[in-house]
Amino acid sequence: MAMIRPVLRMGDPRLWQRARPVEQFATPALRALVADMEETMRHLDGAGLAAPQIGVGLRVVIFGFAHNARYPDADEVPYTVLINPTLTPLSEETEDGWEGCLSVPGLRGVVPRWRRLRYTGFDAAGNPIDRSVEGFHARVVQHECDHLDGILYPMRMRDMSRFGFVDELNLGGTPD
Repeated sequence: MAMIRPVLRMGDPRLWQRARPVEQFATPALRALVADMEETMRHLDGAGLAAPQIGVGLRVVIFGFAHNARYPDADEVPYTVLINPTLTPLSEETEDGWEGCLSVPGLRGVVPRWRRLRYTGFDAAGNPIDRSVEGFHARVVQHECDHLDGILYPMRMRDMSRFGFVDELNLGGTPD
């Protein structure tokens, strides 16, 4: 049975570590990890979650939603389990956008990200995934995959005057 796991918060040294590749797919342990991640993400109304955020140092991310109250204007992102991902930008074009993080609760910041990218990897059964995406979908993938390399979104910010508590920023209906 899947369970809600505690999410590590910024400052926990486990969040700065590089995650290890998954070597075996379709195992009971991997299925249980993904189920716990999904239960945790949905419980916290997240757009995505990386295994290191729950203290598991493996290159596993999940993301996706039909509608998310934390990002009410965002387009739907298909639910995806992405293991051992590789990201490739499809152009040099970047865009700034507000981001939050379950490991940085109550705060938001403006982060530059590639606008369009291709991601490859595997699902939990070991089937290959190869998608080209743009916009918010691309932003979510980049944000979650950063966790696999020990990077939290504030580390990517260029302007700290655009970083703060959600209730102080007055983001026009964009709650944490």
